[in-house]
Amino acid sequence: MNGMEFGYITLTLAVLLGAAHILGYLAERLRQPRLVGEILAGILLGPYLLKELVPDAYTYLFLFSPKIDTALGFIYQFGLILLMFCSGSAARRILAKENRRQTYTLIGVADVMNFALVLGLGFAGLLPLAELTGTAGQEMSTLLVLAIAVAVTSIPVISRIFWDLRIMHTRFVSLILGSAVLEDIALWIVLAVATALAKTATLADQQIVGVVTEHVAATFAFVMFALIVLPRLLKRVSRARWNVLLASSPVGYVAVVLLANCAVAAALDVNLQFAALLAGYALVGGLDGSERERFAEPIDSIARVSFGIFIPIYFALIGYRLVFGHEFSWVILAGFFVGSTLLSLVTGGLAARLAGFRGIDIINIALTTNARGGPGIVLAGIAYDTGIINGAFFTALVLTAVLTSQMAGSWLRFVLSRGWPLLSTNPEDGPLPAAQPEASQDTLTMPRGSAL
Repeated sequence: MNGMEFGYITLTLAVLLGAAHILGYLAERLRQPRLVGEILAGILLGPYLLKELVPDAYTYLFLFSPKIDTALGFIYQFGLILLMFCSGSAARRILAKENRRQTYTLIGVADVMNFALVLGLGFAGLLPLAELTGTAGQEMSTLLVLAIAVAVTSIPVISRIFWDLRIMHTRFVSLILGSAVLEDIALWIVLAVATALAKTATLADQQIVGVVTEHVAATFAFVMFALIVLPRLLKRVSRARWNVLLASSPVGYVAVVLLANCAVAAALDVNLQFAALLAGYALVGGLDGSERERFAEPIDSIARVSFGIFIPIYFALIGYRLVFGHEFSWVILAGFFVGSTLLSLVTGGLAARLAGFRGIDIINIALTTNARGGPGIVLAGIAYDTGIINGAFFTALVLTAVLTSQMAGSWLRFVLSRGWPLLSTNPEDGPLPAAQPEASQDTLTMPRGSAL
């Protein structure tokens, strides 16, 4: 890459970053998730608007060199890894003692029902899988992605909504985050099966079984190591006197942990984004979060840079890649949004009732767990990159993730404005006073202005 090409790329990144922040800020002013504005920035700069309206500007920004795709691809993947790492390091108060039974009920009932119903409809031939499948040509992978997309709950987006509404101290938040974290871990393992299947299009049946089994076994082993062994290992390493790297630069140490974990995952053919999520988890001490305070400052430093530069560009590139034009399908978008939302609300509501909740508690839980947000968008990107789904379904997944997140945020804001409780069985979850004290150490914080 010569100096002129590098200069063009820096201009492209500057335009993407500036547009993402400006529109993200405007979205926040309109009480919408920031990622809505960032995705819109990519749409406006993409091939379906800027290219049609000002083709010379589009060519100048995105077509001046074939190397631009490689550079933007790296930024896209790096932003995604940082997003997942920050999400993993931020999730806390999960599996609180008072919520364990309800958490397991929510996961066991809602997710099992979602998967069973979606897979049942797929095997019965009642879903148009051929119209959703991408270049890999694996309809089974498409069906698995469809099931995941219905069940997934956005840890980053709902966490940001909770923080903005100043309800991070409540039992309601602990319950939702606990179920979302465990649910997403299980769903990432299912995604590993889907991506493994997508790579076996040219293999015989016997070879397919071997490849998928090997891939799932490697993913499961990696997950168990990251959840159980790695937090203890990192705790020992971080407290060792010989750890010169940590003494020299805590930020550098955290970055090395993230990159090394991703490198090991790559060697095992485990999804790198999942590895980044687990790296954040392990670094702060795993489920108990015992190392969170110790690494709060370096993680916050990385999060500020990530949410200031890389993650906004990632969401802008998501918008840039959305497919409209002749490939876009209103039928697929409407069908998936309406069908998946109804299914998620019904199963989530039933699970909440079986967990012992009543009345408005059920509505609050069902609408909040329906928010797909960041993980829904990440899922769409991975499935599209691996050829599991086509452009029309990719666009439907992203737009549904945005719309369901807006629904959850608007409803919770309405509930609090009316003075209704988030969980009527717990008095502490009632309406909050205007002047709330600073959040305690067991709350989840996000950098102000983050994409989540």
